Amino acid sequence: MSKENKKTRVSAPKGSSNQGFAERSSLYKEFLAEREEILKHKWIESEKAGEDIGFERALLDWIRKHRESWRKNRNVEVRQPK
Repeated sequence: MSKENKKTRVSAPKGSSNQGFAERSSLYKEFLAEREEILKHKWIESEKAGEDIGFERALLDWIRKHRESWRKNRNVEVRQPK
């Protein structure tokens, strides 16, 4: 697999006043969780295809096949007390 498939962290630029906000934002956390699922899907589907299918194709495929159920399950997990 290519360097693109390595796990990357998306965060606010160092020294940015928004860095703390991004780390606390529930919307941003949901974005990161969803992005992680898409990257997992991309890896699995790329392995099946024997080549890198690209992020856009993986994104569209994941949205069509998995997003709705993932969000339902995610909402249940997030609402349960720890």
